[in-house]
Amino acid sequence: MNLTIDPWIPVERADGSRELISLQDLFAHARELHDLAVKPHERIALMRLLLCITHAALDGPRDAAEWQDCQPLIQPRVRNYLETWRAAFELFGEGLRFLQLPNLQRGKKSDEGNFATKLDLMLSTGNNPTLFDNRAGEERSIRAARAAINLLTFQNFSPCGRIGVALWNGKETPGKGASTHAPCTSSSMIHTFLLGSCMLETLHLNLLNKDVIADAPNAGWGKPIWELPVTEAAGESLQNARMSYLGRLVPLSRAIRLNEDGISIILANGLDYPVFPAFREGSATIIKRKEELGLLSASSSRSLWRQLPAITIKLRSKADSTAGPLALNNLPGCSDAVLWVGALIAAGNGKIVDVVESTYSLPAGMFSEFPRAAYEKGVAYAEEREGILIQSVKSYASTLKATSPAYAHARQQFWTRVEQHLSALFDLARNSDLAADLPNCSWGKAVQAGAFDAYEQACPRQTPRQIQAYVLGLRKLTFRPKNHQSTPAAHE
Repeated sequence: MNLTIDPWIPVERADGSRELISLQDLFAHARELHDLAVKPHERIALMRLLLCITHAALDGPRDAAEWQDCQPLIQPRVRNYLETWRAAFELFGEGLRFLQLPNLQRGKKSDEGNFATKLDLMLSTGNNPTLFDNRAGEERSIRAARAAINLLTFQNFSPCGRIGVALWNGKETPGKGASTHAPCTSSSMIHTFLLGSCMLETLHLNLLNKDVIADAPNAGWGKPIWELPVTEAAGESLQNARMSYLGRLVPLSRAIRLNEDGISIILANGLDYPVFPAFREGSATIIKRKEELGLLSASSSRSLWRQLPAITIKLRSKADSTAGPLALNNLPGCSDAVLWVGALIAAGNGKIVDVVESTYSLPAGMFSEFPRAAYEKGVAYAEEREGILIQSVKSYASTLKATSPAYAHARQQFWTRVEQHLSALFDLARNSDLAADLPNCSWGKAVQAGAFDAYEQACPRQTPRQIQAYVLGLRKLTFRPKNHQSTPAAHE
């Protein structure tokens, strides 16, 4: 199977129909294709591959001016590039294989990585969690198209942990049975991409130019890993793969060899990829937390729209310490934009907790300081009301001497209700004057209504004692000191 000519990428057309297409067909029909049709972590991995191919085919863009004019060049340049490098995209065979190490043999000990299903992070194979699948222990054959998606995604998102040791060129693979996070998994980082009206526009919007990369804490532009294959654990090819922009877009974090039966693989540790601050991923967001810079992380308890004030900060100069994804600088100054935001959430022990994604149509004001501050003030107001709600539930439970207050239920009800009114929150970025009187604007009223609804759901009042407890808790929920003003919560 060759990934340039054989179908394997799930896409969605403008009419909503879905199909599998090859790399050549994706670029050839990029104007007619609406979007990718994949899971969140698979989208991130595929976008990195598509951007890497586009950058390599263009050998740039060199600067902002060249980026402005390069969209018409993408399709013909990529067609020729994929023809030139077709042999590097073979999934099987004796020669060069896509994202697989040559001369890889099993080690002395067998390990759980022998099953091909291990590469699908949503399947419960070996130590993979049963969050998305309950057929652990079954022998399953993975079709070639699916194996290609799994291989690419696993190289980007494989979590840390114990791993088998294989022989590469007769020597043991690195790590001595231990592995670190693949480059997209560290800190459960949030990845963000701009979405256009079609795949061609989406790819163009997310291209970074060489000037931007030169200012980032990276080791340069580099080459795709198939142009400079890693043949041994040292030398120029290793430096390119680990510390250059193009080299890292399609990583080799695990030593893998697929078996054509679709059932078994060889799996061991691959290359180690330094993370921020040693290297800044273009799709990540950098924030300041406790006076230190770090990656903006996803959390299953914090919706992605609450993170948008950090994500929508454009990098203005090399001296800027915090900023969202680097592609934001491609946006025109006064236009709305559509952002896709997503992440794979992994625990410190390497266990996968969840995958999250959201798409937001943002007003142009979100990318400017004062409208974004109004939005952030609206988020802080909702978080403040959540805190008051929890205190009210605590008062209710304390009156009843309940040992397990319904905090989780109240929070879930509150945020579910509030999220139904995000359009009113975005209105704050369109008209920042609304933030001057949050309790009386549409967003503030929706937040208050959500708090009352959540309180009623979490605190029943069917008995006299429950009614008394309900009233005492309700006092906390409705209490307003004189000259009360909302205090924005500290930003992470």
